[in-house]
Amino acid sequence: MTFLGRKLVVVLLSVAAGIVLLAAGRADWVTGTVDGVAGPVRTAAVGTEAAPGLAGIALVAMAAAIAATTSGRVARWICLGVLGLVAAGVVALSVRCVVAAPDVLGSVAATHSGGTGTLEATGSATAWPWVAMVAAGLLLVALVGGISGGRRWGGLGSKYERPGAETEAHSVSGARGERVDSDWDRVTLGDDPSVD
Repeated sequence: MTFLGRKLVVVLLSVAAGIVLLAAGRADWVTGTVDGVAGPVRTAAVGTEAAPGLAGIALVAMAAAIAATTSGRVARWICLGVLGLVAAGVVALSVRCVVAAPDVLGSVAATHSGGTGTLEATGSATAWPWVAMVAAGLLLVALVGGISGGRRWGGLGSKYERPGAETEAHSVSGARGERVDSDWDRVTLGDDPSVD
């Protein structure tokens, strides 16, 4: 198994990317001026305003990586797919802030003023959208590691299940605390509990 294909590496890369995204969400992504009533006003849009949903995306990335390393085969591939979608979403949000910085700043300023739509603005992106794209790159590396190593991963295994959990699922406590079949299971077995 390659180094990237190890469970711990995939989780650590995804958690690092998530932490970077959470930190980036608190920083200024776009700065500039907005035309106000009294003239141009200097303003900024933080990451969670400029890229709505960034914090949620970061948490989804971390959860998807952990779930991918602890799940069965089908759920693992679904979680890895989610990890890829998260990386694409981060790139899309970041590129929007870089390419359309004045529109993003105008929209955020309109929201701050209690309006809808967008205000006339000039602005540019800071380094933080680029940092978020680096975090998306980490997620993609984790995805590649998950794809390369995921075929050989196992789930958590039976050592994490309670002893007797399977038999307890179909039984209930009797009058003296003993385990007995539930009425539903008795009907399934052909016994009619209403005749007791």
